[in-house]
Amino acid sequence: MYLEIVTPEAILFSGEVTSVAVPGVDGEFQMLDNHAPIVSLLGKGDVKVYGEMNLEEEVSDKFTKGGNGATLLSINSGTIEMKDNKVIVLAD
Repeated sequence: MYLEIVTPEAILFSGEVTSVAVPGVDGEFQMLDNHAPIVSLLGKGDVKVYGEMNLEEEVSDKFTKGGNGATLLSINSGTIEMKDNKVIVLAD
């Protein structure tokens, strides 16, 4: 699936990933390839991205390595949209 992570300052990442888990307001949930369309609010927590991420040098300091091969991005809030195998995370 294709993932875009966008903040008010910049596009932090765009590319193909295996899956993504996000901190929903009612708990964490994960999306895989061909997930049903969804729009949801995000709470404070980590966006966990699974798969190879080639990060630009100027944004790589915003991400950390987590367990199980995940790449983590801490957010305070945001929204997520999944449609046609494309995930857009608008993070704050």
